[in-house]
Amino acid sequence: MDHLISLLSPIPPSDRWWSEETTAVVTGANKGIGFEVVKKLLKLGLTVVLTARNAENGSIASDSLRRAGFQNVHFFCLDVSDPSSISAFVSWFRLNFGILDILVNNAAVSFNAVGENSIREPETIIKTNYYGAKLLTEALLPLFRRSVSVGRILNISSRLGALNKLRNPSLRQTLESEKLTYEQIDATVTQFLEDVSRGTYEKNGWPENWSDYAVSKMVLNAYSRVLARRYDGKKLSVNCFCPGFTRTSMTGGQGNHTAEEAAATVAMLVLLPPEKLTSGKFFMCVEPNKIISRL
Repeated sequence: MDHLISLLSPIPPSDRWWSEETTAVVTGANKGIGFEVVKKLLKLGLTVVLTARNAENGSIASDSLRRAGFQNVHFFCLDVSDPSSISAFVSWFRLNFGILDILVNNAAVSFNAVGENSIREPETIIKTNYYGAKLLTEALLPLFRRSVSVGRILNISSRLGALNKLRNPSLRQTLESEKLTYEQIDATVTQFLEDVSRGTYEKNGWPENWSDYAVSKMVLNAYSRVLARRYDGKKLSVNCFCPGFTRTSMTGGQGNHTAEEAAATVAMLVLLPPEKLTSGKFFMCVEPNKIISRL
């Protein structure tokens, strides 16, 4: 069942549980939604680590924020598709911060233009959009602050990854299962890549539009649900959010709303007071200031 949520009201001062000591990590944040999320969290008074796979672009982005007066922004070059880069980042973060409160897995790639539907470099897309977020999350899990507050993970996803896009009933049944495991998710990824290699992915019922991107987000959603179940009652909230058709470089500047509007919703979701937090949910923006919450 869907639940419409209005976001017209700003976060009241009484709900502000965070401080300058609260630390957030945002991946893929040198531009677009990621950059606006960093800016929004800085405006609200948090300490934010901006990451980007390109060192020059990331430095330019973080420097621009410092010039704008935000001194609690830090940059580290991170390519989530590279396990060694993840390891280096986690070591640096542990040494310099030690404790993490919020992780926004925003980094993602797609090689299709709007209105185009082809498969290009599916391994790269899966490696970045799914395995990158998964490996980084798993590496950072021990660092989440869960003693006095609730750790928050928000994976930026897409409605293209909704299970109703999956036309294969057997695969859909697997991913819908309440007993879904990490191994089954990874086996699904392997099967998709094998079907792409054989040229049978359309016949075997995979999503029709932006197939590789859609599958990467579908398994990210599935991973998020399993992770939420794993940490149920253990002060860690794990959710997904589809920002909708947003004007960014990935959409060629097309969209129904701005990256800044999407970022405001991301900030609201990760800054909910502990008593209002949910976990294992998929949130989807249906129009500016309104989202749908879906199990």
